[in-house]
Amino acid sequence: MWLDRRGWLRVLGHWRYDLRRPSFTRTWSGDKGPMAETVSTQVGTEGGLRASHQQNGDAGGDAKVELSPGPPKPAGREVEPAPVGRERVVPPPKKRRTGVSFGDEHFAETSYYFEGGLRKVRPYYFDFRTYCKGRWVGHSLLHVFSTEFRAQPLAYYEAAVRAGRLQLNEKPVQDLNIVLKDNDFLRNTVHRHEPPVTAEPIRLLAENEDVVVVDKPSSIPVHPCGRFRHNTVIFILGKEHQLKELHPLHRLDRLTSGVLMFAKTAAVSERIHEQVRDRQLEKEYVCRVEGEFPTEEVTCKEPILVVSYKVGVCRVDPRGKPCETVFQRLSYNGQSSVVRCRPLTGRTHQIRVHLQFLGHPILNDPIYNSVAWGPSRGRGGYIPKTNEELLRDLVAEHQAKQSLDVLDLCEGDLSPGLTDSTAPSSELGKDDLEELAAAAQKMEEVAEAAPQELDTIALASEKAVETDVMNQETDPLCAECRLVRQDPLPQDLVMFLHALRYKGPGFEYFSPMPAWAQDDWQKD
Repeated sequence: MWLDRRGWLRVLGHWRYDLRRPSFTRTWSGDKGPMAETVSTQVGTEGGLRASHQQNGDAGGDAKVELSPGPPKPAGREVEPAPVGRERVVPPPKKRRTGVSFGDEHFAETSYYFEGGLRKVRPYYFDFRTYCKGRWVGHSLLHVFSTEFRAQPLAYYEAAVRAGRLQLNEKPVQDLNIVLKDNDFLRNTVHRHEPPVTAEPIRLLAENEDVVVVDKPSSIPVHPCGRFRHNTVIFILGKEHQLKELHPLHRLDRLTSGVLMFAKTAAVSERIHEQVRDRQLEKEYVCRVEGEFPTEEVTCKEPILVVSYKVGVCRVDPRGKPCETVFQRLSYNGQSSVVRCRPLTGRTHQIRVHLQFLGHPILNDPIYNSVAWGPSRGRGGYIPKTNEELLRDLVAEHQAKQSLDVLDLCEGDLSPGLTDSTAPSSELGKDDLEELAAAAQKMEEVAEAAPQELDTIALASEKAVETDVMNQETDPLCAECRLVRQDPLPQDLVMFLHALRYKGPGFEYFSPMPAWAQDDWQKD
């Protein structure tokens, strides 16, 4: 008995026990090629190992033995049915490459174009991939989609099955009622649309063998999140500046602009993160706030509580984490003040929440200067509603404005308790769903007919089919393609909060003062 390099506990010749997953595996070779036998085990109440008598909802008297005939065949339109008396085989999980950032194959998924002062991403096909979650085991795909993936109605997923968009273990799904097992690998091909961001370029402030420092424009997320992938700092630097495999050293909110640092290696990243933990880094921000801020230095030490990680909203609350921010007014133009901010801790939305508490929220903060907080807009921590009511009102406000991206949400993220029935919805109606299913069926017929009837299809028709099927910018299954969204104005993508300076042992980086922070600036 011994441990091999992959964490297997080898027992009695060819038997192996995986310490990471409770199963014994034995391998041998036969006339029909390599075979694998697996006996699932569990840790019983006595602490010993026992064979599982129930696997993925199937009851049986004896431990089950699964035989998987060699490597899987390439994915095709037809799936070979499992032999009678055998369970559906689940291939072993693929070995993941850890620590590898986005590369050229990711950057080549689509391209940018610029219009009306905005950077836009051409719609593209994208594979969402995941292994079966523990809570999904024993449930059907239909159940999983209906309970956890409500971005689309079930009719969409039924159409996606007919179009070959859903795959299980690299084979097209034939029936949404298929029951999921541990280690099942799911692939869902979707037509992806990204929100526009400002067309303002990302300027390099400094670069050496250790770090890359940029001046991040407002509205661009640092890394892929939510609906954003290519319209992120990480992807733009990779695609336009050939700066790849960068390690973010700190984060800036999507609407915050200014100094943003990346390490080029994991070792540099760990070194600077150690400095952050030891409070050796100094950060300085500048913002423009409502009203006349006090002339003397103001220190706010109110604790901050996360109201919702999903929506991304915080508030001052005694149950929150301790934090501290030092403020100093720089100028006042009769209506609003420019304030320098020095956060001594690093809580989510710390500067924005503390300014709201002080009664001077950032002038155009779409969250913390919203009427959803009540008449006083959160001043002094007074919020005359429950957290649930606050979240519902914030979501309703931005849903009506078609600006859910401000909350890093899309329509499919909204639970029934957060939605406003009077707000416009992107969900398709019954007639649209029937048309969607018909379009999917047509695509399937085209895909099946192409290899068989290639000689009989006229050249013009062939080109038309190729254009319809291969054109990435429109897709008959995509609900987003059917919507007409009004583009935001470039000035609407700017929030008046800017990371002005970052300083640490042996380095200091500055970003220019933004135009809205000038003494003579006036609101349009």
